[in-house]
Amino acid sequence: MPRLPAILLAAALLAAGQTGIQDKRPVFGGACRLCPWGAMAEVVQAAMKPYGYDVQICYNCNAVDAPRIVSEARMAPPYKPDPAVPEILAPRNVPGLGAIDFGAVAIQFLRNAYKGTGPYSKDKPRTNLRLIANIQDPSYVLVAAKAETGIADLAQIRQKRWPVRILIAGIGGDSTRILAHFGLSKQAIEEAGGRVGNTAEDREKFDVVIGGGGPMTTAPEWRIWTEISQKFDLTFLQLPDGLLAELAAAGEQERGMIPAGLYRGIDRPMPSVVRTGTVIYGRADMPESFAYAVAKAMDEQQQLLQWRHLNFSYNVHTVWKGYEVPLHPGAARYYREKGYMQ
Repeated sequence: MPRLPAILLAAALLAAGQTGIQDKRPVFGGACRLCPWGAMAEVVQAAMKPYGYDVQICYNCNAVDAPRIVSEARMAPPYKPDPAVPEILAPRNVPGLGAIDFGAVAIQFLRNAYKGTGPYSKDKPRTNLRLIANIQDPSYVLVAAKAETGIADLAQIRQKRWPVRILIAGIGGDSTRILAHFGLSKQAIEEAGGRVGNTAEDREKFDVVIGGGGPMTTAPEWRIWTEISQKFDLTFLQLPDGLLAELAAAGEQERGMIPAGLYRGIDRPMPSVVRTGTVIYGRADMPESFAYAVAKAMDEQQQLLQWRHLNFSYNVHTVWKGYEVPLHPGAARYYREKGYMQ
């Protein structure tokens, strides 16, 4: 009998540490604190506090597995050091995290996971995924050459048969499609004595750089552009209209403009293809009241977005849109009440 109080106390302490929506300690699948998905996780955590929620963050529920983790309500994966980010900015998860309840991911990852396309083409469509809020987070397709090369058009590479060194930078950009438009491929470039890659050597010894870039930031996804544009004199190249139309049609992108001054060397607005959207999402089985609370918190606590190191913003016209991915009914109820959607 004397042991019973101790057992009850242990059980009470265990219960107090439980995570999950029902305990108002939901677990959010994010990424490193520098990364867009991790930065969004911390915004959500702060936004939900005034409504009585203590959001727990998984800092390594990231990369291509992110939608799989949320869709399957997986536990947080084992910790692995990230060579690109120090541990203080990619921290170990707190012990005792339960299954992941919701998370953040780029809109194209959510869309592809929902449809079973792109990197998820070998998976079944994850039709249990639901959008809660689409937060603006712009990125751009960028192409540049070191000024010393004299390259002003990628067509020059094939015409002059240069052994060119191409650096693949950032996330997105569809370098394969861009090169193909000019009759180039990784194989052809390497056969001509050039190279295509993203190693430490490539980041120093390159002629042309192709990829996706966001704001000038230290986020791992974009900081290569920050670094090379400061270290080298770059000539940013404008892609042909036909190629831009092809790139826009191929993915979750649209025609847009790279703003002057985005990086050193961009001295005028330049037509490109652009993408925006870091989404907060969950599963169809999420309680409507919780999805409503998340949508409400992100709207009423919009000011949190402006104080991150990324260019997050809230747009009432797009916050509820996620291509084919359905909006969670709880979130939809909130947006209808506010008049954001009809």
